Amino acid sequence: MSKIQVLDPITIDKIAAGEVIERPASVVKELVENAIDAGATAVVVEIKDGGISFMRITDNGCGIDREDVRSAFLRHSTSKIRSVDDLLHIGSLGFRGEALSSISAVAQVELITKTKDQTFGTLYRIAGGKEETLEDTGAPDGTTFIIRQLFYNTPARRKFLKTPMTEASHVGDLMTRLALSHPHISFQFINNGQSKLHTSGNGKLKDVIYHIYGREIASNLLQAEYDTPGLKITGFLGKPIISRGNRNFENYYVNGRYARNSIISRAIEDAYKDFTMQHKYPFVVLHIEIDGEHVDVNVHPTKMELRFNNQQEVYNAIYSAVDQGLHEKELIPHVEMPEPKPAVQSTPESKPAVRSTPEPKTVVRSAPEHNLEYFMSKMKERVLAEHEEKKKKEETVTKQPVNTIQTIAEEKTPYMQNTAVRPQISTQTTAPEPPKQMELFEDHLLTREAMQKYKVVGQVFETYWLVEYDNSLYIIDQHAAHERVLYEKTLKSMQTREFTSQMISPPIVLNLSMREAELLNTYMDRFTRIGFEIEEFGQDSYAVRAVPDNLFSIAKKELLIQMLDSLSDEIARNQSPDLIDEKIASMSCKAAVKGNMKLSVQEVDALIGELLSLDNPYHCPHGRPTIIAMTKRELEKKFKRIV
Repeated sequence: MSKIQVLDPITIDKIAAGEVIERPASVVKELVENAIDAGATAVVVEIKDGGISFMRITDNGCGIDREDVRSAFLRHSTSKIRSVDDLLHIGSLGFRGEALSSISAVAQVELITKTKDQTFGTLYRIAGGKEETLEDTGAPDGTTFIIRQLFYNTPARRKFLKTPMTEASHVGDLMTRLALSHPHISFQFINNGQSKLHTSGNGKLKDVIYHIYGREIASNLLQAEYDTPGLKITGFLGKPIISRGNRNFENYYVNGRYARNSIISRAIEDAYKDFTMQHKYPFVVLHIEIDGEHVDVNVHPTKMELRFNNQQEVYNAIYSAVDQGLHEKELIPHVEMPEPKPAVQSTPESKPAVRSTPEPKTVVRSAPEHNLEYFMSKMKERVLAEHEEKKKKEETVTKQPVNTIQTIAEEKTPYMQNTAVRPQISTQTTAPEPPKQMELFEDHLLTREAMQKYKVVGQVFETYWLVEYDNSLYIIDQHAAHERVLYEKTLKSMQTREFTSQMISPPIVLNLSMREAELLNTYMDRFTRIGFEIEEFGQDSYAVRAVPDNLFSIAKKELLIQMLDSLSDEIARNQSPDLIDEKIASMSCKAAVKGNMKLSVQEVDALIGELLSLDNPYHCPHGRPTIIAMTKRELEKKFKRIV
């Protein structure tokens, strides 16, 4: 018997379906692109259970003739091209003739179609590649596909699908891309009976952007236009102030086709390089029209990849279009100064959050220092309050006269040592921890004796603090040190569920995409565990009514969006809960004191005391060192005292 044999058609179709159909969004993409090619002006996509159990795609296009219905489900049957020469000038989105055969091989498909010149429509059912029904039916002009039980006959493929919410978010993202690529077509997306997207189809791209992304982004757009022989670029560029933490908002379409291409992405990001911060990505919607002979869309069965035979020309054109658009207008951000809000402090809304945590340190918060600036974070206020309480306790126990004089002297000169706080910190540190920490420093800065003897020398450049101990000089970065303190405190509060929330009024309203809303719901318990209070506020909108008190001074929409962006990677969703907690906790670093911010000696002494009591005081959460050391011997060698 021959070892090599030709596979049967059903098996071939199932193998081909693995290349074309990856998930429900793949089915929607192929069928909606067919609708666009059919000249539809309105397309409705409805899914249930993320599209796994039910999908319905309806259009008002030209329809399919009855005699062509069976042929449409055969492999490599298409009405888009006739010969190999047509591949050089492809004007349609589809052309391979694989979509319907691949879909029908792994799902139960029902087709209802009618052309304008036909009296009756045609109903066709096919499941698992086997025809079931072909009959007349009443139907409007156009085509309707109903897809049921995707991968019902390939369990191995079905188990690799994500949750219905995740699959629905992929379909939602696809529909936004399609709506942006064809603003002259009305798109409606319905998920589990709720309309998530409905564009007007009036041909105005800016209206589509407004409908999808909201007023904030639509009001910060710059027009892009560039025309050169063989290549034309139109669309909108987002101002740098609406940059995001990932590339999800880079939308570009080549001849009406959404695809990914590294050349285009690099050109866009290079043009924005002087306008955006590192690790920030721009918002763009660009339509690129290029001669078909210069672009190859037949790279991958899903047609999601493109290749150009004139890559440098494409790069230069896109870079010029974006660069000219960004330089056309002044991009000086307009800062709106908030109106004085004396009533905010006295409103009863801000007080319950303080009363809800019966901590003694909240009493200190009502001191005369309380003002509207809140420039220093709430976390620092608690540290200072705790510092003062510990100092009072020490004064009542030992060395009352000495400590009183010392406290007064410290305000005058930075050269005095503070012995009031350090014994208290050392008593809180457990016995096994200091040896582990002492290994990182040769001079054992964290021993009990050292914590009583080190001396704060002073501050340089309003950022770095000099600490003398034994025969070494230690330089501490106040920003990196405070970042580390806030990070570990936030992480600890998430683990022990001990946190303090601060109510905010009015609440911050987040308008999220389906994927962002899914991320928020997935990690909602993580946000709640550190003090956020978030609730639904209409369709895909959420109201943030309370934030952790250490983030109160910087609680803005941009920070929360940045948190979601940092969790948006597909790989990050599979990480352990501890890693997710660390990502969220790292956002608390935004509330840390900055460089060039003046701190008193008492504040710095409390900060150093807290830093040295941490598990890892030597690096901030981003990997930068908090402390560096220089020995007396090294200084003497620099001054040639030692040869």
